[in-house]
Amino acid sequence: MAPRIMLVPIGTGVGLTSVSMGLVRAMEQKAVNVNFFKPIAQPRKGDTGPERSTEIIRKSSTLTPAVPLKLSYAEQMIGDGRGDELLEEIIGRFESSIESEQIVVIEGMVPTRRQPYAGRVNKEIANALGADVVFVITPGVDTTEQLEDRLEIAASNYGGIKSGKVIGCVFNKVNAPTDEEGRARGDLSEKFDDSQTQAEIDRISSIPLFRKSNFKLLGCIPWNFDLVAPRVKDLARYLNATVLNKGDLEHRRLRSINFCARTVTNMLSHFKPGSLLVTPGDRSDVIVAGCLSVMNGTKVGAILLTGGIEPEPSIMKLCEHAFETGIPLLMTDSDTWKTSILLHNFNLEVPTDDEQRIEKVKNHTAQAINPDWLDSLTQQAVKVRKMSPPAFRYMLTERARNADKTIVLPEGDEPRTIKAAAMCGERKIARTVLLGKKEQIIRIADQQGVMLNDYVSIVDPDSVRERYVKHLVEYRKHKGMTEVVALEQLEDNVVLGTMMLALNEVDGLVSGAVHTTANTIRPPLQLIKTSPDSSLVSSIFFMLLPDQVLVYGDCAINPDPDAEQLADIAIQSADSAEAFGIPPRVAMISYSTGSSGKGADVDKVRKATELAKQKRPDLIIDGPLQYDAAIMKSVALSKAPDSPVAGQATVFIFPDLNTGNTTYKAVQRSADLVSIGPMLQGMNKPVNDLSRGALVEDIIYTIALTAIQANQEKK
Repeated sequence: MAPRIMLVPIGTGVGLTSVSMGLVRAMEQKAVNVNFFKPIAQPRKGDTGPERSTEIIRKSSTLTPAVPLKLSYAEQMIGDGRGDELLEEIIGRFESSIESEQIVVIEGMVPTRRQPYAGRVNKEIANALGADVVFVITPGVDTTEQLEDRLEIAASNYGGIKSGKVIGCVFNKVNAPTDEEGRARGDLSEKFDDSQTQAEIDRISSIPLFRKSNFKLLGCIPWNFDLVAPRVKDLARYLNATVLNKGDLEHRRLRSINFCARTVTNMLSHFKPGSLLVTPGDRSDVIVAGCLSVMNGTKVGAILLTGGIEPEPSIMKLCEHAFETGIPLLMTDSDTWKTSILLHNFNLEVPTDDEQRIEKVKNHTAQAINPDWLDSLTQQAVKVRKMSPPAFRYMLTERARNADKTIVLPEGDEPRTIKAAAMCGERKIARTVLLGKKEQIIRIADQQGVMLNDYVSIVDPDSVRERYVKHLVEYRKHKGMTEVVALEQLEDNVVLGTMMLALNEVDGLVSGAVHTTANTIRPPLQLIKTSPDSSLVSSIFFMLLPDQVLVYGDCAINPDPDAEQLADIAIQSADSAEAFGIPPRVAMISYSTGSSGKGADVDKVRKATELAKQKRPDLIIDGPLQYDAAIMKSVALSKAPDSPVAGQATVFIFPDLNTGNTTYKAVQRSADLVSIGPMLQGMNKPVNDLSRGALVEDIIYTIALTAIQANQEKK
């Protein structure tokens, strides 16, 4: 039987849901078969929807956890003396929803004033399900001795620290601000420096208790304000506020609260990215000053007007250009004093529909779980056959970190690119070089509220351009290149970045957020050229389906490849899939399966399949196959029962660009899934193109892909 881990909280407010999500994500990243189970729902005051933890897991993963028992039902059973029947029902739900080879994360109940019996119920459930117990605790201001005492008292309910039942604990919210600090600040956040947090983690890690018996520290999760930054829509919903200007209400996040009771002169320092400006509705000076700050490039979070006073139409007209930038304007009927009390009591738990924040919480928590413990668990579990999206993303970032490569970003003053570079630096995914004016890049970074650390370098093209002229002339002298023309071409930052790559000053290049594909790949094709063992440059997309990752090629470069080129694209794509942990089973896609169809297009695919098999007999390749026969086992049984690929393809090779590009966009948009790419194949050095609609996350993963390619190229 696979391990069963029950998370038991010690106290309230320990972030039990966050730890549950993170532990499930850590298992997914290890590509093991994992599931989640919440025996009894425990809704917070005001909750009317599904149980929070179960709903978040269901929405943000491919898992289908069982629906928990209602708290009222469980309390009635306990009150009637039917606890044994309750346990039997819990076991029944567990056994009917969990497979024997699955590792299961079980979330216990939180002891509260309304549910003081939670500790006893947790013990009975752990015993009934045969689960090992992991305590979740927030250190707060406790001394080492106090932490030891709390853990030993909790463990005594399960046979003590030395029993095999209790295997360890997870410390969450390490170095979080206290409520008193929050009240003193009057805002949502408190920035602790990394040295403070690391010192607290070191203190916890050194507690002698963790060296007793088999009891271990299984995770030490630092507090991070970005994980509790709410959206403006969450605050508006909580306050039942009137929306005077919607703006970017759905996505903009709040990082501080500032009550604007002073003169504008004394409030200017508080107009900063992510700040909620709270002011009476008749303070036109504050409203106008806030909008001027927005027009000057500062991404203020939102403006909240109190007292039910709506600004004069003339003020709204004056500020309409600021409103067009996306700043939300809200109004509440409560006065400023009552509003401040409501804001203090605002619940910062992650909503079930906040996908972006859920992903951040999962990944942040997963990174802090003890890897040795995870490995010991996964050795007891059955590996899943498919590469899941979380496992794939984790693999990308981990390999990129280990590669430690430097990637040049020619579009260095583009806001998404700057934010992606900052996040890559923060997560140590890769070192990046931003090409652009330093003052402008720093200003844009400040406006977005991001920090550029030592992993991000800024190079002013004007200061270095001339030193590449002679090199460019040498590279293109066979085309009649002159120094005058070279200097002119180097005005293009993509050309400049390509020269840096050609001269080994950087390890890869990523562009395309504002440039076309042609503008991105033309300079590399001229200067970097194809690798010696490649006849052409092609591309693939990694399609992150809910339960696995597929490879699509070629969807971006070659309009109408002939049979030999199509065979080379298939081989390149298979090698890329294998390099990124996806077992390649290559389907050559056509409108016909096997020998059922005729025509020039299907003949081309048939010939390409034969050529690919001749060139690489070690690869599993079959075609022509229709898409449904390639991906669906039921269709494969009737259309291609003897195919080694049909029904289980992982690499899909399309016959031309029209088919490939249309298919990848149709699948991506219709299924609302993430695609990473295009990743270029066959270049002498790694160069990758972005979609002009790329999100920050897309750019981050493309940088990671490029860093991994650079490492493979070196090997």
